[in-house]
Parts: sequence; structure tokens; C-alpha cells
Amino acid sequence: MFWMAVVLGIVEGLTEFLPISSTGHLIVVSELLQFTGRRAEAFQIFIQLGAILAVAWEYRQRLTRLALDLSRAPRARAFFLRLFLGFLPFAAVGLAFHEGLLEYLFHPAPVAAALIVGGLLIFVVEALPLNVRTHDTESMNWKQALAIGLAQCLALWPGFSRSAATILGGLGTGLDRRTATEFSFFLALPTMIGATTYSLYRNYRVFEPGDALWLGLAFTVSFLVAWAAIRWLLRYVANHSFRLFAWYRIVLGAIILIVLGR
Repeated sequence: MFWMAVVLGIVEGLTEFLPISSTGHLIVVSELLQFTGRRAEAFQIFIQLGAILAVAWEYRQRLTRLALDLSRAPRARAFFLRLFLGFLPFAAVGLAFHEGLLEYLFHPAPVAAALIVGGLLIFVVEALPLNVRTHDTESMNWKQALAIGLAQCLALWPGFSRSAATILGGLGTGLDRRTATEFSFFLALPTMIGATTYSLYRNYRVFEPGDALWLGLAFTVSFLVAWAAIRWLLRYVANHSFRLFAWYRIVLGAIILIVLGR
């Protein structure tokens, strides 16, 4: 279980914020490791929290300042309102269809299909003549936040990628690449904390004695790897498109389908 926790932590940390789907990768890797079922699903969701908290750490000064200004600064209130608007559609749809999603979509074949569809969508968005008009998250309006929140619902299809959905949604609403990526990071906080809390409430009984140690190990690994991935991605998007990730998604999805078809 030691190496399984380390491997899953690394996979989660590397993929959570890249537009390639952490959930999809965790499902496929868990299948390869023969770690499946409700316990595996709860494990996968919990360790995502480690990666999400890497965002809180990376932006700790900015988030602390906004939280302290919440009662007196309209700018801070507007920021948290945008996060709420972005989170709301995902929460509503996720709660309504949670059981069905687990039953039908948390398998390698649907993940592979989502990887390919998401990769094709990246190519489509990259080819559009986008009108960039917003260059920082504090200049966003509520319509942009809500549109990104609606786009995030695509991430309920495992393999599509929450990061891909929100970044592409941001680009489509006029955000520049860095701003779309940063808002995707911030939106991960309420989204994944909420999903983790709900999953643990529903599935805590599936854990076995001793799992706390392995959860803690995977959590720590995912935090450290995700922190490095966040810093790398922000530098990367400043001068590159997302087409590299699109090719990766399509190739990986095709390989999975080929292997499953044998």
C-alpha cells in the first residue's frame, strides 16, 4: 500500500491543474494497480484535497488579504462572489447526478472518450479568434464567472478535466491565458473541498483500519507535486498554447481504447 499511495499521490499532484484530468488518470492508474471499488473512489477524491491545498499555500498572502478585506472592501466581496457563482452550477449538477456518474462514468472507457473529446475541444478553442479583454481575476465580471462555472460542469464527466473545462471556459469569455489559469486554480478551492467533504461523508465507512496513514502519505505527496506543477504551469501558459496537452489527451485516450479493445 505504501507504493500505491506514493504513485497515486504523484499522479494526482501532476495532473490536478494540468488540463489532462486528474480523476481520469487516477481511475486508469488505479485499474492498473487493481485498486478499484468504492474504497478506491473515496481514496482518489480525498487525495485531491492535498493538491487543492497547494493552491491555498501558493496564493496564501493574496487569499489572506482578500479574506481580511471581506467586510470592508467591495473588491474582496466581488472576488468571493465570483468564486461562489463559479462553484454553484457544479455543486447543483453534481449533487443531482452523483450516483449515476459514479455508476456509469467512473470506468476506463468513458475516461478515454472524455480525454479525446476534451483534446479536440482544446484544438477548437485554440483556433477561435478570441477577444481577450480581461487580464486579471479581479477585473472579471459575474457573467464570466458564471459562464466558467457552467463550463466546469463538463468536469463531472471523468476524464474531461476540471482544469481544462474552466480554462477553456475562461478563454472563451475573454480572459487571457494566465488569468483563466489562475481563476481555474481559485475555483478549485470551493469545488474540490466541497466534493471531498461530500465524498467522505458518503463513503467514510468504506475505509479500512490503517488507511489514515496511506491517505496522509498520498495527501502529502500530492500537495508537494501539485505545488511544483502550479508554478510550472503559470510559467508555461505565459508563452505557449494548450495544444501540447490536446495531443497528449488524444493519444492517451486512443491507447486506452485500443488496450480495452484487445
